[in-house]
Amino acid sequence: MKLVKRLLIGLVIAFAVFYLVTRPQDAANAVQAAVGAVWGAGVAVTDFFVALAGG
Repeated sequence: MKLVKRLLIGLVIAFAVFYLVTRPQDAANAVQAAVGAVWGAGVAVTDFFVALAGG
C-alpha cells in the first residue's frame, strides 16, 4: 500500500511540474482559483460565526 501511495504522489507531482512547464499561465490561473476558493471558504466560515454570535 505504501508503494502505491508513493507512486500516486510521484505521478501527481510529475504532472504538476509538467503542467507548470508546458502551460505556465494556465497553472497560475489554477493556483489563483484554488487560493480564491480557500479564501472564500474562510470568509464564509467567519461570517457564519459572526452571525452565530449575534453580530
